[in-house]
Order: sequence, then C-alpha cells, then structure tokens
Amino acid sequence: MQTWDAVRARRNIRTYRDDPVAEADLLRIVEAGWRAPSAKNRQPWDFVIVTDRAQLQDLSTVWQGARHIAAAPAAIAIVAPEPPDERRRVVDQYDLGQATMAMAITAADLGIGTAHSSVGEQDRARAILGVPDDHFVAYLLGVGYPADRPLKPINKPDRRPFDEVVHRGRW
Repeated sequence: MQTWDAVRARRNIRTYRDDPVAEADLLRIVEAGWRAPSAKNRQPWDFVIVTDRAQLQDLSTVWQGARHIAAAPAAIAIVAPEPPDERRRVVDQYDLGQATMAMAITAADLGIGTAHSSVGEQDRARAILGVPDDHFVAYLLGVGYPADRPLKPINKPDRRPFDEVVHRGRW
C-alpha cells in the first residue's frame, strides 16, 4: 500500500480476527514509533509489545476505552518518563501522539488494524507491564486484523466537511 492509501485506509479497529500478528510485522510497527520525530530528539518513549492473552485481558481493565485490548492478538503499550513539569508534559504528549500515529499508519500499510486507548489506572497498568514508578503508560494500541472487513482507502470518511475545517490566512 502507498503512504497516502494507508492514511486513507486507517480506521479504529476494535474487533479482531483471532489470527496472530507476525513478529516481523509487530517489530516494523514499533520501529515506526521509534522513528517518529520528537522535540529536541528526546524520544520520550519505550514500547512494550504484549501478546499474552491473560496480560491483554488484564490491560483491558485499565481504562473504560481499553476493552478492545482483551480481544486483540497484540497490544503495544507506549510508556514515557514522568515529566518534570507541565511544559514537558505537553511536549511529550505531542511526541507520543506522533509515535502512536506513525505506528497506526504503518500497521494500516500492512493491512493490520489498530485502536488506541488512554490509561486511567496507572498503578495497575505499571504492575501488569512491569513499568517503573518514574514512568507512566501513556497509551495502549490494540493491534490485529480487522474482524469485519479488510482495510482499504475510505473515499467518504465520516469527518466534518473539509471546507469547514480548512482556513487560509485567517479563521
């Protein structure tokens, strides 16, 4: 798939086929996050790949929006150091978002679906993943093949009209 097609095909996938995701594909997806840009090249991330069914089930309980993780063949936890101040928190969140999107687009390029989730219960997520106390689990990314239909470019996405979103020079 070409990059533009992967961008247009990417959609949140929360129901997955049972097929496992190949290790090489998981590593490619994580490499995309590793290659994402970051402020001052700080790279404020670590990635934990999870494929164990019991661990995925446990992770699905750390946030109301994480239920899909239980049925995913894999998940990637995006972990970062606790920021020293609010400014760093804002900058790091942007960088973590870039890494997450790079992984989602790369997965789509491989025909693999993803859906992200925040993490509310940090202590529980840290315990499940063995993350040190001076780090937090920013997001979970469910990873797997779509159960309903394969990924393909979406010609009419469910989005606000383009002309209402794009402004030139002024609002």
